[in-house]
Amino acid sequence: MKLADNLSLAWRTVRANKLRTGITVAIIAFGIMALVGIITAIQAMNNSLRDSFSTMGANAFSIRFRERRMMMGGGDRADVTQSKVGSQRRVKKSSTGQIITYQQAKQFKEGYEFPSDVSIGINGPRSQVVTYENKKTNPTVSLNGGDDNYLKLNGYEIAFGRNFNRNEIESGQDICIIGKDVATKLFGSRSDRALDKVIRVGANKYRVIGVTKEKGASAFLQADNVIFATYTNVKQRYANKNQSYQLAVMVDDINRLQPAIGEAEGYFRNVRGLTTTEDNNFYIDKSDSIAETFIKLLGTISAAAGAIGFITLIGAAIGLMNIMLVAVTERTKEVGLIKALGGKRNSIRAQFLFESTLISLMGAIIGILLGVIIGNLVGSLMDTSFFIPWGIIGVGILICSAVGLIAGIYPAMKASKLDPIVALRYE
Repeated sequence: MKLADNLSLAWRTVRANKLRTGITVAIIAFGIMALVGIITAIQAMNNSLRDSFSTMGANAFSIRFRERRMMMGGGDRADVTQSKVGSQRRVKKSSTGQIITYQQAKQFKEGYEFPSDVSIGINGPRSQVVTYENKKTNPTVSLNGGDDNYLKLNGYEIAFGRNFNRNEIESGQDICIIGKDVATKLFGSRSDRALDKVIRVGANKYRVIGVTKEKGASAFLQADNVIFATYTNVKQRYANKNQSYQLAVMVDDINRLQPAIGEAEGYFRNVRGLTTTEDNNFYIDKSDSIAETFIKLLGTISAAAGAIGFITLIGAAIGLMNIMLVAVTERTKEVGLIKALGGKRNSIRAQFLFESTLISLMGAIIGILLGVIIGNLVGSLMDTSFFIPWGIIGVGILICSAVGLIAGIYPAMKASKLDPIVALRYE
């Protein structure tokens, strides 16, 4: 019997047993759907994370008084601390440290001599309502304070208006630059109309001097739902003795990043008044460090998803093998007739293997399609872009092919060894 004949006969047999085939395909499809769906959603979140947290670029770093922290789903706090000097990385235990004061931040910016752009920033209040005349935003707007380099080092560009000038920074005037989402909410599609308008942020009034270009939202950051004031204004309006300043540094060449970090650490130790025997009470990390750490945490979820999918596929393989054994029993007379007419063992084995592989691949195709759709639906709830995990799709097809072959080997061997005389007499 030729290969094409075996494939044709296997396909007709699969189609003839719709209920049995459908149940087996559903089991396999569920396992692949779970695997592909979860990994698709995680990969989409990974891409979103990289876009969200690498805003400063690969040639920038920040100085903070303590490690960045992320809140995971169950409320567990994950400490993210990377202090990098030269080519070495040191990971420290969580420590509150001492806040970076206004005087220390200003001294660093004025005294740091490495060729670079330096910005001073401070976090203002979150969850603010911004109003203009009879329009207002949802209570989700964040207010950040910065200087003339703050927008550049955080990946923002001015679409309309201008940046802060030194006089405005020093005096702490009530002026602001608004994000694209805020401008659209208050002024519609003509964002340029926001210029020179007076808006209210919470209880305070600000005059708008600029509107940023759209940066885009992600699963973890609403980058355009923000307002920027000068750090001196935020300090005056929202005084908090425990509030710390952040410093950001960007060099023009990525090859000069490590020397810049080394010099920044040495100089800031001097600013903080540390002796040679004292450890750092501040932290230096590159802009994408939090994203990389978060991605590693999501990798653990990927591994768990893989384990769930693998266990499901094992169950599917057992079910497929049982169904193929039933098929051998049901078709004992058919096998005996084929042998009586000169059919060879290899042809009979091939027929049953083709059947099990076809069923498995059908489950793979359906499961992959459903997994990609469901994974991207979950991702869309967190504003991630559409993503197709070609790698895991290829792996899924290979796994299902292997499942079909493994599940079909024993039934195929059993069918090929049937005695034709006994098989023809089977009732």
